[in-house]
Amino acid sequence: MLYKNAHIFVDDGFIHGSFRVEGSRFAQILPSVPQEDGLDLNGAYVIPGLVDIHSHGNSGADFSDGEYAGLSRMAAYFARHGVTSFAPASMTLPYDVLQAAFRTAVAFHKASPTGSARLMGVNMEGPFFSEKKKGGQNGRYLRLPDFPAFEKLYQAAEGLVRIVDLAAELPGAVEFAARASTLCTVSIAHTDATYEEARAVFEAGATHLTHLFNAMPPIHHRHPGPIGAASERADVIAELICDGHHSHASAVRMAFKLFPGRICLISDSARCCGMPDGQYSLGGQDVFLRDGLVTLSNGTLAGSAANLYDCMLNAIAFGIPKEQAILSATRIPAKEIGADREIGSIEAGKRADFILCDEALTRKAVYMDGTPLGL
Repeated sequence: MLYKNAHIFVDDGFIHGSFRVEGSRFAQILPSVPQEDGLDLNGAYVIPGLVDIHSHGNSGADFSDGEYAGLSRMAAYFARHGVTSFAPASMTLPYDVLQAAFRTAVAFHKASPTGSARLMGVNMEGPFFSEKKKGGQNGRYLRLPDFPAFEKLYQAAEGLVRIVDLAAELPGAVEFAARASTLCTVSIAHTDATYEEARAVFEAGATHLTHLFNAMPPIHHRHPGPIGAASERADVIAELICDGHHSHASAVRMAFKLFPGRICLISDSARCCGMPDGQYSLGGQDVFLRDGLVTLSNGTLAGSAANLYDCMLNAIAFGIPKEQAILSATRIPAKEIGADREIGSIEAGKRADFILCDEALTRKAVYMDGTPLGL
């Protein structure tokens, strides 16, 4: 199938041209508009399907519930909103609960139902966190870094765990990072680490920083902490939640300057995403959604109610160049979960997941494997 006369996002910008899809894959990207028959997109903008590597849930479902039907609802919601691939994030919970959720993820990954976002991995957020910076995580289930326990969960997930998080200051964090980084991406998260402690974990193999600015010490000119340690390492990617609540617009602009080409946009969405205001649960704790803000009863932020597509649009509204925001919601997260050979960009050989938009990136249609899903 030839799609022609469109502004196509390739590399790090748009070209006016055409592209072919054969089967479920992009076959050819053309910087021209052939005279042959094809679907005229009338100048539409075409961007890759988005990739959310840190979402707990939506539509009343949470990944950690371990329920296949709930995961299906989540994936359908993602697809409708232009998020064609995802790696759901777990919470700080008992190991048996995590194991059940991971096994459900394996079943869903293997089934790969049509009309749903593609589950490409799992983000293990917890339980190796700091009590001081636990944020919306459940303190009852916090644990010290435990590689044998992680390895069992990794095996239960049949290798689907793509990211594992830990607080850098905990005893055993350096050794854990060195061992776990041979299996997946290791991220520093929910941490009260000093610059030196964070640097040691990065040197041991960590290459990721979970939801920048949140659940970590702020930058201080004499105590730069994990943000300082991460920003000066070219191999470290930093997640950023752009829901309009977790980070001020100025902090978003600052983040893209501190981590040039290394920001990964995430939603960190909870089960209340796509739902009305009210009371919900997250990691065994009550959370409350009101006017787009998700908090514990004490006011602590506890996930978001935004989807990744809206976070990308927010980043642009906050002053981030459109092209960089797209990369941060597509190619960069795909690479972080080791899936960039399959998804995350419009290139020959990759899955034909794309979104038709107008110039303002308002969604018009979502395609997965070359098949339109509608909205």
